[in-house]
Amino acid sequence: MSPAWKRYGVGGKDVRGNDIVVAVIDNGFDLGHIDLSDNWFVNGFEIPGNGIDDDRNGYVDDYLGHSIGEKDPDSPSLSGGHGNHSAGIIGAVADNGIGVAGLNWKVKIIPIEVPYWNLKTSHVIEAYSYVLAMKKRWLETYGKKGANIVATNFSLGFNFADCTDEDYRVWNDLYDEMGALGILSVVATMNVPKNVDEEGDVPSSCSSEFIVAVTNTMVSGGKNPDAGYGKTSIDLGAPGTDILSTVFNHDYKEKTGTSSAAPHVAGAIAYLHSVASEVTQRALFHDRAATTLNFKKILMESARPHASLRQTVSGGSLDVFAAAALLKEYEKGGPLFFGP
Repeated sequence: MSPAWKRYGVGGKDVRGNDIVVAVIDNGFDLGHIDLSDNWFVNGFEIPGNGIDDDRNGYVDDYLGHSIGEKDPDSPSLSGGHGNHSAGIIGAVADNGIGVAGLNWKVKIIPIEVPYWNLKTSHVIEAYSYVLAMKKRWLETYGKKGANIVATNFSLGFNFADCTDEDYRVWNDLYDEMGALGILSVVATMNVPKNVDEEGDVPSSCSSEFIVAVTNTMVSGGKNPDAGYGKTSIDLGAPGTDILSTVFNHDYKEKTGTSSAAPHVAGAIAYLHSVASEVTQRALFHDRAATTLNFKKILMESARPHASLRQTVSGGSLDVFAAAALLKEYEKGGPLFFGP
């Protein structure tokens, strides 16, 4: 079967010509990387480095994303380009004769840097609040300002934590609030072979419908034996083993883990938005939350079954081509999407 891009395009803009944006909340971004620099989202209404909130969105100097908390120069994530690796999977520039190609060739990516060693709920609140502010601004100005964020990627978290605890309860509220604006939040589960339903993990065991929780699969399509699972909490698998992507200093590195699996799904969501027709755009206008959940449903229904993934909600792994094809089938008049 031919690659999805040969039939459905290379991703990056929706049918109305709007840039499609993914927010990557992570640690370790190299904004000058030659294979990413063209696809970072630029806030053209902000003047970099002048210490002024030029676009009046509540954030100062957010010309190329937003940074939260103090950077730790000794962080293995920072030095290893953890955030860059995620961003490259979603949208490394393609057809440029160098490096790798992202799942979307022309998508826009907002880097939101948070601490690695000392990550706190307060950092997460600020990160997701920035996402909300940018999406609200885009909707309020009819696309003139802000950013058309359709997905977030969060490849960090807290193993064996309970999302209903007071420290983490607000996370669910944020996921629901973003979902109401048309944003799916992709999260990586733990790199420990445990049942997340029983052991807990934040955020992959949080209960918001607008979360897409991802585990790590191998070339065979089966779950990596070192990755978490859960028939209630973990939605599907995606490639996360020996994934080559962008890191620091214009370099590339293979990484393994759910951190590499999640951005494949975030990228797939952005890609589906580029495939979607005017029918779906109208559906988003009439009911943004319901239509956004339909994108998630398509990912789940099109997942490729595998016995090792029976302990996930979908029972399968990401299949971008099948998801795009299923979207087009539903747009022909199926029950999933409604017309104007």
